[in-house]
Amino acid sequence: MKRSDNRIITSHAGSLPRPPELLALNNARLRAEPIDEARRRQLVREGVHDVVRKQIETGIDSLNDGEFGKAFFLDYAGRLSGFESRVRANAPVTQRRNFLEFADFYNELYPGRGGVGTEPNCIGPIAYAGQDAIATDIANFKAALEGLDVDGVDYVEAFLPAIAPGTFGRGQNRYYKTEEEFLFAVGDAMREEYKAVIDAGFVLQIDDPGLPDTWDTIIPEPTVAEYRKFAQVRIEALNHGLRGLPEDRIRYHICWGSWHGPHTNDIPLEDIVDLVLMVNAGCYSLEAANARHEHEWRVWRDTRLPDGKLLMPGVVSHATNVVEHPRLVADRIIRYAEIVGRENVIAGTDCGMGGRIHPSLCWAKFKALSEGAALATRELWP
Repeated sequence: MKRSDNRIITSHAGSLPRPPELLALNNARLRAEPIDEARRRQLVREGVHDVVRKQIETGIDSLNDGEFGKAFFLDYAGRLSGFESRVRANAPVTQRRNFLEFADFYNELYPGRGGVGTEPNCIGPIAYAGQDAIATDIANFKAALEGLDVDGVDYVEAFLPAIAPGTFGRGQNRYYKTEEEFLFAVGDAMREEYKAVIDAGFVLQIDDPGLPDTWDTIIPEPTVAEYRKFAQVRIEALNHGLRGLPEDRIRYHICWGSWHGPHTNDIPLEDIVDLVLMVNAGCYSLEAANARHEHEWRVWRDTRLPDGKLLMPGVVSHATNVVEHPRLVADRIIRYAEIVGRENVIAGTDCGMGGRIHPSLCWAKFKALSEGAALATRELWP
């Protein structure tokens, strides 16, 4: 993984705005409706080419395919055998403590929340069955990178995201005797995708919003000690899936859920940061720009970033339509660089921008990100 040896490198968390037609087809898939699969594949290929070009044009150094090959986390039910997609009615807004506390707000935000969706249910032994899917993701991304037509601009490196066992493993286990056995089986199966990404020459990003985010879904609220025990098993299952893979080709992303809301029930970073650093990865990507978590830069004054590791704090956020000023972005970068070392910081985003803000705002925020990184570079390498 590239370090910020002579300038601050920029990247992001992964998901980027899909073209409207592709988004409509993806939503239909999630509702278990029949779609024109050939058309969807064409839109993915074309979309990956376009989104790679846009990242470079806005100054992103470490870029990806926008996760266009996946509709959502639930897509992994199709990449793992042993699951069935169960159609269910959408639940009322009561499955989070945050939703319960601010029920009036959420019921206004999501009017008519009924309808149908799907959820993965484990009904048999889990094995990896996504060879064609990941091969297509890799081929589309390589073709886009090889076909770059942005004059005079290059990229530093490329990454592809994949789901962590603990985040995907929030589905229904109806087969394995214990949750630990279930999670390790998911990790075993996902290792094939993890390895395929690295073998293709890309950085592997592990997406694990479930590590902090599941805290808010447990009713009644557990003790921190109880939740840490819950999270520890999921980290062990992830490390099991990562066994033997090079840490310096892996980065680990967490967030507290990407929905727009109060987030007053998020577990503090200080309660889980040591668990995060247990993941066998070379870089840690986390929310650091939005109003609920920006103050947590202080955690790194008391928590030593292990030698050789990188930190990718979010310095622009998916949680607001306000486009950050480059000076603010630079200040956020410098704050982290002064604590963990300038060469150990990659400037990132809080979470994926796809589906969270208007596409035009995504690219404006990326431009602010790259301009802020340039400002920080001039001050950190005078």
